[in-house]
Amino acid sequence: MIQGGQRGIRYNEGRGCAAFAETVVSSEKDTIGMGRGHLVIGQSGGATAVINASLVGAVRAAFAEDAIDSIYGARYGIEGVLRRDLVDLRQEPLGLWDALLTTPSAALGSCRYRLREGDAERAVTQLRDLGARYFLYIGGNDSADTAHQMALAAREMDYDLRVICVPKTIDNDLPETDHCPGYGSAGRFLALATMDSALCTESMPSHYPVKLIEVMGRDAGWLAATAALGKEREEDAPHLIYFPERPLSAERFLRDVREAHARYGQVVAVVAETVRDEQGQSLGALGSQGTDAFGHPLLSGAAQYLVSLVRAELGLRARFDKPGDLQRMSSACVSETDRAEAEAVGRAALRAAVAGETDKMVTLARAPGPEYACETGLTELARVANTLRPMPEEFITPEGTGVTEAFRRYALPLLGAALPQHARLVGVQA
Repeated sequence: MIQGGQRGIRYNEGRGCAAFAETVVSSEKDTIGMGRGHLVIGQSGGATAVINASLVGAVRAAFAEDAIDSIYGARYGIEGVLRRDLVDLRQEPLGLWDALLTTPSAALGSCRYRLREGDAERAVTQLRDLGARYFLYIGGNDSADTAHQMALAAREMDYDLRVICVPKTIDNDLPETDHCPGYGSAGRFLALATMDSALCTESMPSHYPVKLIEVMGRDAGWLAATAALGKEREEDAPHLIYFPERPLSAERFLRDVREAHARYGQVVAVVAETVRDEQGQSLGALGSQGTDAFGHPLLSGAAQYLVSLVRAELGLRARFDKPGDLQRMSSACVSETDRAEAEAVGRAALRAAVAGETDKMVTLARAPGPEYACETGLTELARVANTLRPMPEEFITPEGTGVTEAFRRYALPLLGAALPQHARLVGVQA
């Protein structure tokens, strides 16, 4: 079990949820029948500040397992498996793993590669020829689909390959899990960035009275919502948040900004890069850069478009901030809770594979009680692949531009240590 809160975390080497514990009991029997085998690990999708912690957790667990022979890392995810571009992780210096635990981005290299017809079978053939019996894939929704296809291909080919997906995404939109490794650190970055950037706007409201902060998050507003976690007073930023779950018209946006400016004298709004209008058209289409291999739009224009509206229709000076990749992998804002859980799901994935599980993803389940704690479990990959979990209604305020106290209770423990409280002058007139 992993326990923690805003003041830090404590990690306890538990077995996870009951369903997973039952599989561990039978691991010795399964391993004897299966024999020793090689392990292959890959990383996929957008790299995060803690994705390497999952790699470290899996590798260290493999070091302790008699069932694991060689340990290979696939360079650039599934592409490395298809090309047999592998590195021998047992040959890395032992001291590396402590340093890698706190290193952001994907040490093995990542990819956004969608399996084509026959690729799953070719990948399984490569693993079979190598003598690999265990395959762990660290990634999000699309990576879950890749792992699921490989598990199905292995079954069709009658090859005993244990395939487990290790969850990773700052979008926090994977179903079947309370939250996703990577989300807490990205959320901590955005909460701090919003607090800091807002102070700049507050200090010179006549210079740029309107500021927009554009954030990632694919088609769910989980990440945009974390920008509000440093908000202590009504007048604190962000004054407005726009979620992908709610269509946004130009008229409504301009009304919101006009009213907020009248109330506070300046406006800081957070907008998800995938916010759409009432016809379903992405506001970020203005800066579209095509699509990735999975057909997801590469957008970069929502804030730019909205800033132009403010200037043209309200006559207010406006600008936007766009953290970009920094929100995904800033090592300066890592949540220790997030890092510990990322390591834990990597360890749990290896144990699940050795115990005989396949075609599964490791999950995080929040334990009941007043203190934050969670444990690992397992779910079927078919329930995760190509499926998104949007923000629930109870986490978004009725007017659709803020977050509720229920969301704060959910998200704050994931950010690790307590956020700072910035000081302000009392301002007694001389």
